[in-house]
Amino acid sequence: MSRRPLVREVPPTSWYFHRPTYLRYMSREITCIFVAAYCVLLVVGLQRLAAGPAAYEAFLLGLKSADSIVFHLLALAASVYHAATWFGATHKAMPIQIGENFVQPGVISGAHYVVWLVLSFVILYLAGVF
Repeated sequence: MSRRPLVREVPPTSWYFHRPTYLRYMSREITCIFVAAYCVLLVVGLQRLAAGPAAYEAFLLGLKSADSIVFHLLALAASVYHAATWFGATHKAMPIQIGENFVQPGVISGAHYVVWLVLSFVILYLAGVF
């Protein structure tokens, strides 16, 4: 019997390429970079708004650039992917038990999608789209 412990070599930067589930997990986690960058953009917008009308108008003009539109589309896609994958995992992270039985996973995920849809319509209504 050997006294050396078993040490598995784990590649530091490519371990998640070995299984599709790991790759889906890491792609979901990477979407937080876009969400964080969009939050920073919102804070900068608030700062420009507080700085005065001229600074805010310059900020709004910058948002009309092609780079900004591409960033907004990437941030939207990342946010939708992040939300959809999280809603698919909520039944594992948040199992609901009623008596001896657990609520079906589809009901939990479906409830999240319904609330997401309702809140989206409420926000669009308050924004004046409808």
